[in-house]
Amino acid sequence: MIDFHEFSLDNGLQVIVHQDKTVPIAVLDLLYNVGSKDENPEKTGFAHLFEHLMFGGSKNIPNYDSPLQKVGGDNNAFTSPDITNYYVTVPANNLETAFWLESDRMLELSFDPEVLSVQKKVVIEEFKQRYLNQPYGDVWLKLRPLAYKIHPYQWPTIGKEISHIENATMEDVKDFFYTHYRPNNAILTIAGNVKLKEVERLTKKWFGNIPSGKPYRRNLPEEPIQTTSRIARHQADVPVNTIYKTYHMCEKNDINYIPTDLLSDILGRGKSSRLYQSLVKEKKIFNGVNASISGSIEKGLFIISGKIKEGISYENADLEIQREISKLKEESINDDEVTKVKNQAESTLSFSELELLPRALNLAYSKLLGDTNLVNKTSEKIQAVTSKDILRNAEKVLIQENCTTLYYGK
Repeated sequence: MIDFHEFSLDNGLQVIVHQDKTVPIAVLDLLYNVGSKDENPEKTGFAHLFEHLMFGGSKNIPNYDSPLQKVGGDNNAFTSPDITNYYVTVPANNLETAFWLESDRMLELSFDPEVLSVQKKVVIEEFKQRYLNQPYGDVWLKLRPLAYKIHPYQWPTIGKEISHIENATMEDVKDFFYTHYRPNNAILTIAGNVKLKEVERLTKKWFGNIPSGKPYRRNLPEEPIQTTSRIARHQADVPVNTIYKTYHMCEKNDINYIPTDLLSDILGRGKSSRLYQSLVKEKKIFNGVNASISGSIEKGLFIISGKIKEGISYENADLEIQREISKLKEESINDDEVTKVKNQAESTLSFSELELLPRALNLAYSKLLGDTNLVNKTSEKIQAVTSKDILRNAEKVLIQENCTTLYYGK
């Protein structure tokens, strides 16, 4: 159980406080409700670009890292299709430094043309190194637009193509900032050896006078139900041919989300999973195979991927996966399997709550989903899942008409 308190400021900033007196540190986590799904299809990669720009100096602070390092702090950030998250860890008695730094870049970035130029080059180089110039790097550049036809999940957080970042103007940047990086579009979580009244005081002092932005209302296109299987091939010089299969599934707040997640664990989590035992260990079709889900807030993807052994065709490898799926549906799922994946899920959940930073992020994410206390309900939801729930979702999700397949390799 994670204890927390909540309050909000007049400018719309939502605040969560989690006190843990057993640690000497404090975490400030600032979650912005913006991800790559909020980008203009003709100007993608902006959320990720801002992850870099936010460290390039703000209105009153030319260098973000130096003052933080002086007080023994550390920081980082990440971007996903759904959110952008910044976090700072400091000794608890230096918490105000984190407030000062984070509030100033919410107030206003420096909007220095030189900073924009430098960070564009950094992101472009990252695009080349991580997505274009390494084996399998461009898989999701190929697979996402196959699986999604109109929803903005059809491009990765890095963007559709380099030109979108190359052509980003200062006007584009300012518009994106003042639309999304406002207090009324953010969740601030303070966790650690802190006092509630002091956090309230610091929050009002450093964030209270930042003006809110216009309410942002998403109007994203809904992805049509896929009714025909899709298969594509991409030739690439990679060590091993690989198959990727995706199936559309429910959104994160859906009652079927956890059963579908557990279904992926039964099929492809670890060496005791069905796909590994059958297709790697027994039949030796794959060198490795796994199943997972994308974890998206909106309707996401159930993903199966495998590295195919030399001499095995794509078609044969694909057929073997389909046979295992059919076998699962026909033979049902025994209670031992369900217990195993529940225990795995519970273990993952428990480990995620050991450290302060994941606790802070889990609180913020639950708040974003509509109820901060969801963070304390996950275990109960996991235990409530039955084999029938998992099988029902297998029959609904894992059907050929709902499947997109990419054969990637030679």
